[in-house]
Amino acid sequence: MGRYINKGNNTFRDIVNSEYVDKSSLIPLINATLNTENRYSCVTRCRRFGKSMAAKMLCAYYDKSCDSRELFRGLVAEKDGSFEKYLNKYYVISVDMTDFTTKFRGERDIVSIIQHEIMDEVLDVFPETKVKERDDLMDVLYSISESTGDRFVMIIDEWDAILREMGTDENITTAYVDLLRRLFKGSGSNDVFAGAYLTGILPIKRYNTESALNNFNEYSMIDPAYLAPCFGFTKDEVQALASQHNASMEELKMWYDGYTIGREKSIYNPYSVIKALQRGVCKSYWTTTGAYDSVITYIQMNFDGLKDDIIRMLSGEHVYVNTTKFQNDMRIVRSKNDVLTVLIHLGYLSYDGDTKKCYVPNKEVADEFLNAVEDTSWTRLVDTITASQKLLAATISGNEQAVARAIDLAHDEHTSILAYNDENSLACVLSVAYIWAKNEYVIHREYATGKGYADLVMIPRRNVSKPALVIELKFNHSADTAIDQIKRKEYPAKLAEYTGEILLVGINYDKETKQHTCKIEKVK
Repeated sequence: MGRYINKGNNTFRDIVNSEYVDKSSLIPLINATLNTENRYSCVTRCRRFGKSMAAKMLCAYYDKSCDSRELFRGLVAEKDGSFEKYLNKYYVISVDMTDFTTKFRGERDIVSIIQHEIMDEVLDVFPETKVKERDDLMDVLYSISESTGDRFVMIIDEWDAILREMGTDENITTAYVDLLRRLFKGSGSNDVFAGAYLTGILPIKRYNTESALNNFNEYSMIDPAYLAPCFGFTKDEVQALASQHNASMEELKMWYDGYTIGREKSIYNPYSVIKALQRGVCKSYWTTTGAYDSVITYIQMNFDGLKDDIIRMLSGEHVYVNTTKFQNDMRIVRSKNDVLTVLIHLGYLSYDGDTKKCYVPNKEVADEFLNAVEDTSWTRLVDTITASQKLLAATISGNEQAVARAIDLAHDEHTSILAYNDENSLACVLSVAYIWAKNEYVIHREYATGKGYADLVMIPRRNVSKPALVIELKFNHSADTAIDQIKRKEYPAKLAEYTGEILLVGINYDKETKQHTCKIEKVK
């Protein structure tokens, strides 16, 4: 068994022997591209979203040095008509670029080392191949294909590791991109490769308006096409896991759901879901595996409107982002839109392609953002969080005057975020004002309750012994009118399963006086 060629199926066997969620639906999709003009695929997802697992699965499926039939018994791929056609039919060259960046980080000749390490092993498998003095890896592969009639499948996991970790050295990055172009965009590439499959965090880098590898079909967090359900866990998959482990679907959803990836509107973080089920508790798992310093770096960038957008998203809002100008290079960040786009690729924001808006997907990521903010010099959001803690305490204690004053301050502080002229704008500011409450409550905006909609409904999280809150907002009426509307529309009826105390909170903004008033009542 080789390190780069003829690797066999042991790594995928280990995966199947674990708690494996069947993602073999990817195989027929890649099969359909083999030996066609669409044979080159690049799939990019954030860390721990199943990229490497998929690469190992494809290696086990295509590798002709092993028999993987039993590993795929009963899986989705086995039922597809293309399964038998390509099962264990190719020589597979499989490379994880992080192996090289870890071992040869200080080597300026790392690209040459990569070529020769792979080439030496290929020649061990094909010792009859004649090699000229100046032949490179592509020359060797072409000679083999020409003499044997065989084509290769090449799988590169973490293809962008060199660009991310060694991108400051232009000689290295240029040599690496040239290597990829030599392999996959040369005159003999289609003769050598039945297909190529790259994974990474970032899509292929753009140079001016095009990428150097524009013959690749890309499937990213922003534009996944039909590969969307092949990475991450769907709601049905998590539901099945939760049932097996007798775990709370509500808790798993709150912590790890929230990613919109293409047409899939509910994708869960797979790494964190499995960890939570293994350890029996929902908490932050994925966010402890890296990129924390990157979040701090990006959110501190002094682009106009960036910090306002971060505050809005932490309060539950969605904000517009233009993802089209980003150069797919974490070192080339020129605008607020670039920052938000990087954070989408890193998994710290989710992106809804229908609305072209991004947002914080779940509690795990929101907690990481708050931790990052505390480690920065960004005093504005720190002050907002402190004020929000005091506002929640005043609300729960029934201190109506303190609540009204806190909302006044939030209004003054965040007028740069919103045009504060109507009830909807007031609702947005209230979401910001109660930003801290997300640590202890599940917050619903315009929550359908009874005969109408409450502006905010806040339901305590598990093991939080605090009252639920139903907040109704009025504009140029009165706080009493807001309370009356809550009662008239029977808003608390939807909280019937909640057995604790409920606070009805009515808030009114007077456009003339520019002041808020508050009324709070307790119900069971």
